Amino acid sequence: MRKALEDPQIEARRRDPIPTELDPAIEALVHDIIGKVADRWTMLLLEALEEHGTLRFTQLGRAVERISQKMLTQTLRQMEEDGLVRRTVHPVIPPHVDYALTPLGESLSAAFCGVWIWVEAHHAEIRQAREAFASARHGSGRPRSAQDS
Repeated sequence: MRKALEDPQIEARRRDPIPTELDPAIEALVHDIIGKVADRWTMLLLEALEEHGTLRFTQLGRAVERISQKMLTQTLRQMEEDGLVRRTVHPVIPPHVDYALTPLGESLSAAFCGVWIWVEAHHAEIRQAREAFASARHGSGRPRSAQDS
């Protein structure tokens, strides 16, 4: 994923003090959007469209390995509903459909670029933590219970 440009509006808000009261409508929308976009397919489609620009349905399916046509269709519809992608139907025979990120989708992609950069910076630590966890789990001779969590 290429490094996205900073959004000045978001960067300015990061420096603001944390509000003492949260707007319940904003909080509900944040939870809704995180639930939708934090899934694997949305993030991978955002990445594919950010890297390649406008793509046809079949091109997106190839760009995002192991996604079924059903999940591709569902995820693109959800992204279109949320204003993240623009679907363009070309009136030709046979018809074809293109998908591209909207400015809103581009800004979300830029926000997730930070996650990519964080993973790049910490991948060795994550790998070590996972190996230590697996070693401790398998080395104890007993399966973990819910009480161990």
